[in-house]
Amino acid sequence: MEQFADRLKSARVMAGLSLQDLADKLKNRVTRQALHKYEKGEFMPDSEMLGLLCDALGVRPDYFYRKTEVKMGEISFRKRQSFPVKDRKGLEERAKDKLERYLELEKILNISTDFSLNFKDRPIKSNEDVEKVASDLRKAWKLGNDPIFNLIELLEDNKIKVIEIESADTFDGLSAWANDGTIPVIVLNNSNIKSLDRKRFTALHELAHLVLELDEYTEKQKEKFCNYFAGAMLLPEDTLRKEVGNSRTKLLLPELGAIKKQYGISIQAIAYRMKDLGIITLSYFKQFMFFINQSGFKIEEPFLYEGQEESRRFNQLLFRALGEELISMSKAASLNNQKLAEFREKNLMIA
Repeated sequence: MEQFADRLKSARVMAGLSLQDLADKLKNRVTRQALHKYEKGEFMPDSEMLGLLCDALGVRPDYFYRKTEVKMGEISFRKRQSFPVKDRKGLEERAKDKLERYLELEKILNISTDFSLNFKDRPIKSNEDVEKVASDLRKAWKLGNDPIFNLIELLEDNKIKVIEIESADTFDGLSAWANDGTIPVIVLNNSNIKSLDRKRFTALHELAHLVLELDEYTEKQKEKFCNYFAGAMLLPEDTLRKEVGNSRTKLLLPELGAIKKQYGISIQAIAYRMKDLGIITLSYFKQFMFFINQSGFKIEEPFLYEGQEESRRFNQLLFRALGEELISMSKAASLNNQKLAEFREKNLMIA
């Protein structure tokens, strides 16, 4: 009963509903007071009411009895200031729900979730320290200095959980360590991220929150270091100098556009990188950014990056487990948070 009570509250928070909101959504088939008693563990709903609660909250019945549990550590948000507490809690529950289903699936397939970096606790004192971490991480993942194709898939292959959601909330991404710092989690808001290069930068910015030791710094300083890390991962120093040289007095949009299309990093991020590495002066950087703003390119840049950036590992594992007959069709639908009929319709199987 206690587990059901906790899960009911989590589902309600995930849906962004108050007790009265939920009662209204149920058309007062149950009162606010009765819902409160459900969440206190004083009463259990009958099977009919359980079905109504599932429909109202958008969860499957087994959600209330799932054994896999996730505990999220401190969450780092981009655009934290404009994010109401209620929305943040709802988002956290949504992330936890997806992560629980992800971990349950990996457990069924006997896949290890262990993640480790031997330089995670290295002190960060300067941009040069961040550059070294990015370089070491590229070496650890055997990337060399080449462009990263499908960054999201790369993160997932290295046991970082990437969860993509659609949310009206004004944030790009968030990151956290789950289950006592053993599972790194990145959540991306696809509704707010309008381009693939921005999605890639956001994902690496959030990765920086996970792998850089930045506790001693202010939020503003943390953001600067995390942005620097994202740029260094997407466009290593040696690669950038090979592309543009060691010193420049002028930048041309077509040239930066070509680099953007190859490396999946925005023109503005390339300019920041060139400024930080001393390839262009601060004065010229400001002049260039003024031109970007005046041209209307700050939000929507020219020269699109047209790579592939999607989180698909969960679906791959789901169909593997189904193909190996480790789970039933009904269980697969449940793990995908779908009704069985809907899952069958969208996923035609060959017997």
